[in-house]
Amino acid sequence: AGSFQEAGVIQQAYNLNFPLHAVPASRAQCPAWSAFSVSSPAIVLETAEDRPEAVVVRLYEAHGSTVTAWLQTSLPVKEAVLCDLLERPAAQGRLPLEQRGLRLSFTPFHVLSVLLVLSR
Repeated sequence: AGSFQEAGVIQQAYNLNFPLHAVPASRAQCPAWSAFSVSSPAIVLETAEDRPEAVVVRLYEAHGSTVTAWLQTSLPVKEAVLCDLLERPAAQGRLPLEQRGLRLSFTPFHVLSVLLVLSR
């Protein structure tokens, strides 16, 4: 019911095309953990690619809206830099690390790539 945004079509499509797979594990209780979270349902974190001492994260705005969202991670990030689609750091692309994470601004259907340099 409602618009595709209200109905959660994007999330349902990801659930259908990339189903969660259960993996047998020991009986020991493991705490819930997630490497990344995004504060807006309009923003989709599409990929996170490992590099030596860094991770490249690609996000996009999926609802056709202008939105500011927070990217949070449990990884030990020491620096964040905007990149182009070829993952080359952009001039003046350094992002401030804030208590809430990284503040990212999107226009409709905008794609952002962010290089996260990790602490050792």
